[in-house]
Amino acid sequence: MIGLFLGDTDFSEVVLKKIRKLKKKYFIIDFSKNNKFKKNTNSHRVSIGKFGKIINLIKEKKSKKVLFAGKIAKPKFSTLRLDLKGFYYMPGIIRAAKLGDAAIIKAIIKILDNEKIKVISSIFFNPELALKSGNYTKLKPNKSDSNSIKKGITYFNKLNSLDHVQAVIVKDNTILAIEDRHGTKKMLSRLMKKSDGILIKLPKKKQDLRIDLPTIGLQTLKDCKKYGLKGIVLKSKKNIFLDRTKCINFANKNNIFIKII
Repeated sequence: MIGLFLGDTDFSEVVLKKIRKLKKKYFIIDFSKNNKFKKNTNSHRVSIGKFGKIINLIKEKKSKKVLFAGKIAKPKFSTLRLDLKGFYYMPGIIRAAKLGDAAIIKAIIKILDNEKIKVISSIFFNPELALKSGNYTKLKPNKSDSNSIKKGITYFNKLNSLDHVQAVIVKDNTILAIEDRHGTKKMLSRLMKKSDGILIKLPKKKQDLRIDLPTIGLQTLKDCKKYGLKGIVLKSKKNIFLDRTKCINFANKNNIFIKII
């Protein structure tokens, strides 16, 4: 029995679809904003403040493993009703929330670890979503692009463990934009149209690779076209690539390269 902590974004649905295809026994703890899995008979809507109830449910289901998929947004802490374990653990969650949504998941994982509950990689059942190194489009980076990519990688390597940057835009050896806690889409919106930049998405330094891997999908490619980006770079086996065929076809049609390093 696998426990699924599912939030928003298409990734959670992709994971659930694969679990069902593999005919694995599962149950859902629905952390999505609008209870998107309510029609699923295996779904349970449990407040993030009810840690006692969450842990009891996992043990009741005799689940040996749990995974996280999809975005778990910061709750309104002032409205949460807490059980005893919620009172005990909530201060850590609140501190983590100041660092962003991904930090909330990390805090929950730490709690589960304390409760001897094993958290596995979000792509444990979907390894096909993480691509190997290579160029996946007809267009390839030219020499100038390759130098800019090296510049972006050097920038990532210089970050300390407290930084939460997961994406940058580079062009002509210059960092044009840096992602903050508001995400990639917000970063792209700050660009001028026809920027000719390159989007580089890499795992954060000392990131827990069980969760929050850099993710792209068709909407990412559409945003890249909108702001005139010429390419996307991801890390081999440390990425989530949704709608691969559609993305590659779109990239080829719009002269955007996709490179996995």
